Amino acid sequence: MRFVDRTDAGRRLAPLLAHLRGQDVVVLGLPRGGMPVAFEVARELGAALDVLVVRKLGVPRQPELAFGAVGEHGVLVLNEDVIGEAGPGPDERRSLELARRAEVARQSERYRRARPPVSVAGRTAVVVDDGLATGATAEAACRVVRTLGAARVVLAVPVGAERTVLRLRRCADEVVCLHSPRFFGSVGAWYQDFTQVADARVTDLLQRAARPAAPAPSSPAAEVPPADREIGIPTRHVRLAARFVLPEGAPAVVAFAHGSGSSRHSPRNRYVADVLNGAGLGTLLLDLLTEDEEDNRHNVFDIVLLARRLRAAADWVRRETALPVAYFGASTGAAAALEAAAVDADVRAVVSRGGRPDLASPAALAHVRAPTLFVVGSLDARVLSLNRLAADWMHCDHRIAVVPGAGHLFEEPGTLPAVAGLARDWFTGHLAFTPAVYRRAASDGDRGRVGHEPGVAGRHDG
Repeated sequence: MRFVDRTDAGRRLAPLLAHLRGQDVVVLGLPRGGMPVAFEVARELGAALDVLVVRKLGVPRQPELAFGAVGEHGVLVLNEDVIGEAGPGPDERRSLELARRAEVARQSERYRRARPPVSVAGRTAVVVDDGLATGATAEAACRVVRTLGAARVVLAVPVGAERTVLRLRRCADEVVCLHSPRFFGSVGAWYQDFTQVADARVTDLLQRAARPAAPAPSSPAAEVPPADREIGIPTRHVRLAARFVLPEGAPAVVAFAHGSGSSRHSPRNRYVADVLNGAGLGTLLLDLLTEDEEDNRHNVFDIVLLARRLRAAADWVRRETALPVAYFGASTGAAAALEAAAVDADVRAVVSRGGRPDLASPAALAHVRAPTLFVVGSLDARVLSLNRLAADWMHCDHRIAVVPGAGHLFEEPGTLPAVAGLARDWFTGHLAFTPAVYRRAASDGDRGRVGHEPGVAGRHDG
């Protein structure tokens, strides 16, 4: 995945942050390359835009290793662990801090032109950059924003090194990254046009964002955003972290089981969940393992354990809402969803995205009764073959939908919207929807072009 320029990157990143629309959000661009990306995100969310001027305090002779950071309002953040192991002495630290504070003051004055910073206190702060290589500056920015009183810190970038993205989840409440390759190189390698952003453009973007929007034409009252909350779901031994969204009048809830190495913060699953929420469905994005359990690789592939916890979450949803439940599984999560559905006749439908149904037992596959859709990329040859073999064991209504030009993670342009449209249509086709809700679900225009492989003859083909 390569971006035309930073504006293109911002426009492609913004939909992954749609779940923040309507909340008290301020978007903060890191100068200078992050500002064109942040401008598009702020415009999509209808949120305030500001520049976030920070300077990391790098360890001498190891400048990418930060022992702290300084920001506006005299903010100083120190990492005592780094200072203890490799940091400079007190005098050298003080000298570096003064130099970086002077840089922050000069840059802030140049961009703001006497305009005060936008307050982040008590708000959701979305920190945006054009990419993450080492992530040192982004980490410093997140820590500074936290010190300024942000209630929630979201780091959003179009592209970032896989290891860096995983590491930065420790300092941000949520990390949203459109593309996180294992072999990264430099940020500029992922852009066709990576021309340096001039200071004048940063100032211009801030001025454009500050202009009042033209009054909208009269229209019916805006929809109330669905209830959105972070919860803990009790199971026999642990509490599972989850994000629960329940639109008013939802006819059912879709529980998401993510794949190995992912979480409820997965931008791909959150994108699909947002599309389902727009169609009136409730969603439960679920971490089936605790952070400590994820460190044990055996747990990640313990499909029976994952399925048992998914069933516990489904039972919780039924108790709390009295609504039917469906499953959406990705990678190993798809196997857990199928194992759970095999022993739960009340599950209404299952969708697998790039799933590994082969990790479920043949006996479980044969006992699934819920209508099941397998969505696989045409370029994901091995997984497509595994899905076909697994589907041969199934006796329920099922289909394999092949998304042209898509790889395993559906990172190619247009492929993730195709997945979301297929999932939406499968669920709306198999759950009890009112005509009004279904019309809204079918009008989004993001179905995408796919090929279907038949399962049971004469059944719904999604």
